Amino acid sequence: MKRFLILISVLILTSFTIDTIQFSAQEIVDKTIEKAGGSLYNNAIIQFTFRGKQYRSKRNEGFYELERFVAGKDGLVIHDVISNKGLERTIENCPITVADSLVTRISDGVNSVHYFANLPYGLNAPAVNKQLVGESKVNGESYYRIKVTFDQEGGGTDFDDEFLYWIHKDNYTVDYLAYKYAVNGGGIRFREAYNPRIINGIRFVDYNNYKTSDLSTPLTKLDELFEKEKLKLLSKIELEDIYVYIERDCC
Repeated sequence: MKRFLILISVLILTSFTIDTIQFSAQEIVDKTIEKAGGSLYNNAIIQFTFRGKQYRSKRNEGFYELERFVAGKDGLVIHDVISNKGLERTIENCPITVADSLVTRISDGVNSVHYFANLPYGLNAPAVNKQLVGESKVNGESYYRIKVTFDQEGGGTDFDDEFLYWIHKDNYTVDYLAYKYAVNGGGIRFREAYNPRIINGIRFVDYNNYKTSDLSTPLTKLDELFEKEKLKLLSKIELEDIYVYIERDCC
């Protein structure tokens, strides 16, 4: 009987220890990226359509190209490429000099679409700062809350934006995210992921995109407002015609 009680005590202690292990923000993000595709991102060509425009990204062990194809009013195709070399624009394959006043706007527009389409991959970029700011439940599911900020150097023109990610504690998926931005008068957005699918080993989702007009609202309160249906549905973020090719070493 004494041995039995000791065994029960050990099992309870072990269970309690496992349940109370605290992962770091970096460990949680690493697990989430691995779940979504992991090392496949490093050598992937990803193509998709978003709101009538075609996008394509190419990555090869640190080198990258983020592309956008847009049909102009005259039917000519505008091709923008963001790479390690900066911004390049062509119209019907003819190089165009981009005015300095437009470089940031074009680059931000291309970067933003690719960033959200490839989440959570970008969460391990060098300029990203991650912090575990607690846990919460949304619709009965348990989540880690990861706050993300950016260094000014390497963080882009919107380095002062603030993000919050809800990462499922068991599945390690980004099911919700929120962000606060300052451009164009500022705003707050809350996104609910849906329609998850795996294409050639990489996970993609679409989003219901919500907003709140109260810019003083902390991002940590948005999940509560969402459950109470106090956020306004602004738009849907849907990726179509997704194609993924993974360049693998031969032999």
